[in-house]
Amino acid sequence: MHYSSLFNDAPMPFTIFFHGHYAIHGTYEVKKLGRPASAGCIRLHPDNARFLFDLVKERGPTSLQVVLES
Repeated sequence: MHYSSLFNDAPMPFTIFFHGHYAIHGTYEVKKLGRPASAGCIRLHPDNARFLFDLVKERGPTSLQVVLES
């Protein structure tokens, strides 16, 4: 569990950092998913964030490639 130092210690469950301070992480604000609500992080439903986090932990971060498309 990570907490955002930029956004009032907002919880960031199952955080995977990339490119420095950017991250893929879960959010408990699921009603806000699909709308801008951060400074560049990719927010997921906590269940999906846990799945991705466990997958990266199991296979290793260098064995996976995440491609983001809008």
